[in-house]
Amino acid sequence: QVQLVESGGGLVQPGGSLRLSCAASGSISTVGTMAWYRQAPGKERDLVAAITSGGSTNYADSVKGRFTISRDNAENTVYLQMSSLKPEDTAVYYCNADILVLAGAYYDYWGQGTQVTVSS
Repeated sequence: QVQLVESGGGLVQPGGSLRLSCAASGSISTVGTMAWYRQAPGKERDLVAAITSGGSTNYADSVKGRFTISRDNAENTVYLQMSSLKPEDTAVYYCNADILVLAGAYYDYWGQGTQVTVSS
């Protein structure tokens, strides 16, 4: 049994910053690629950023230069540092991880989602 718990969402003014965290816990052997997705009402769920276990990253064009994804492998945690936030960034943010559990199988897990609202 594995759980991904997100935190750090909230209300922020345009131009502000916010840092999201997502920690994996449970019967984990290793954690592979971790990522952040977001979904606004009436919109599709889109990849925001991803990071491999080795630290390689990729970002959606809309957030390049403003968002930074990072991870702490010792704590099985992924972060998303968001700066210069825009109203268009308003969405529910979900973390995702590929995890090898102790039983010996790989599974894809999702966090519960955290609301980020950028508004004056």
